[in-house]
Amino acid sequence: MSELGKILWVDDEVDLLQAHVMFLKGKGYEVTLINNGQDAIEACKQENFDIIFLDENMPGLSGLETLEQIKFINSAVPVVMITKSEEENIMDMAIGSKIADYLIKPVNPNQILLTIKKNVHKRDIVQEQTTNNYRSDFAEIGMQIDTARTFDEWKEIYKKLVYWELELTDTENEMGEMLAMQKSEANRGWSKFIKQNYVSWMNDTENRPILSTDIFKKKIFPLLDAGEKVFYIVIDNFRLDQWKMIKRMLTDLYVFDDEDVYSSILPTATQYSRNAIFSGLLPLQLKKMFPQYWVEEEGEDAKNQYEKELLQTQIERFRKKYTFSYHKVNEAQYGEKLTANASQLDAYQLNVIVYNFVDMLSHMRTESKMIKELASTEAAYRSLTLSWFQHSSFYELLKNLAQKDVTIVITTDHGTVNTENPVKVVGDKVSTNVNLRYKVGRMLSYNPKEVFEITQPDKIGLYAPNLTSTYIFAMNHDFLVYPNNYNHFVNYYKDTFQHGGVSMEEMLIPLVTMRPKKVKK
Repeated sequence: MSELGKILWVDDEVDLLQAHVMFLKGKGYEVTLINNGQDAIEACKQENFDIIFLDENMPGLSGLETLEQIKFINSAVPVVMITKSEEENIMDMAIGSKIADYLIKPVNPNQILLTIKKNVHKRDIVQEQTTNNYRSDFAEIGMQIDTARTFDEWKEIYKKLVYWELELTDTENEMGEMLAMQKSEANRGWSKFIKQNYVSWMNDTENRPILSTDIFKKKIFPLLDAGEKVFYIVIDNFRLDQWKMIKRMLTDLYVFDDEDVYSSILPTATQYSRNAIFSGLLPLQLKKMFPQYWVEEEGEDAKNQYEKELLQTQIERFRKKYTFSYHKVNEAQYGEKLTANASQLDAYQLNVIVYNFVDMLSHMRTESKMIKELASTEAAYRSLTLSWFQHSSFYELLKNLAQKDVTIVITTDHGTVNTENPVKVVGDKVSTNVNLRYKVGRMLSYNPKEVFEITQPDKIGLYAPNLTSTYIFAMNHDFLVYPNNYNHFVNYYKDTFQHGGVSMEEMLIPLVTMRPKKVKK
């Protein structure tokens, strides 16, 4: 059997194909010639071919009739239709029958070889070229990591790493390991950058990057002031790589005016980052100005039950008069109802929708052995997110909105990171929170070199439950574990997706503005 592949060529004039056969055999392919459709169908029942070349105009069964039966036997085999006819209706019928390619006679050997490479060897060729391209880019990215000094430089580094992560998803060689090492190196550099700059961002509102508190002021209000109808959609716990996956399904529907990346505040946890988005305030400011909407770290109440009220306070604080609706989608049934009644949203200048599925998925991956198996790798986790989106009411809503004159802003409150390395911390369990990526408490004991420590929480706009409260944040792929039952918790939480700390995956998150393609501005 040929290592390169087996070719079936069906043509009632097989005698004229000998030159092509000799050329392909010389290249290492095994070629089977058949002069009628019925025998071709029988051959496909007996053995598998890597590609089939099929003459459209044959006596007896036509090429299209033969194609239909071959596809019934093996729907995956690529079939290339070859014909003398250039009639559009024949091309349409062939394409509608899901052919892989369409060639007009006379064909030359190089055309045939190119078609084979495109349909049989494309994956291997693309993998090899992608590997070579990343190998060439590896040193340049490493240099950028070493020299990065600004937020914009780190943003571009992360975008490039996400790009290569998606490109190398199907690559089964050492490149995947090299990329993982380079991401870890970049995260170490990012953590140093945050240690050096995060405190100063709190006081430099003009020159700092866009933070959670700035989203409405800098991105949403200007659109509304310009008279646009805006849908602001927050997908809880949503990373840049996950956005890139679902974007592929939206390119036929939308134009992407702005694909930005902003920084979540710390802690990168829903209670802090999402409340900061809707209030436009840092946690300490929120606690002081609107104590009725503040929920304590270990309080029994839901951490984000006042988002609508917080948004109202922000709109009033900026002296705006926008009409808005707010919706939180925690279950499929509500999402379907919202999509079915989407026309009712036309009455509002601003519609805010929060989708919680991705956050639930990351938590289920920790708690459910089955979900952990389904999302065992970063690539599988992305794939599961994409599968949800494909079949979600969210996607149906976006298809609906693609017919309207609206502007859509998609973002998240924070991302998530896969935890690998346990870091020991000792604290009073009564006053210390349970999150694995950050701790707040009094009399915490830890190695300051292993965490980002904030001994004066007010310096970064955080509320201190006690006078001696300290915040510490896990960095890179670390997670914080108490010495008691250490091995148990390490085994349980290692290789789980967590948020709250300092990493590119948690902090550098998508902020996308897009408009429907079909709507003329």
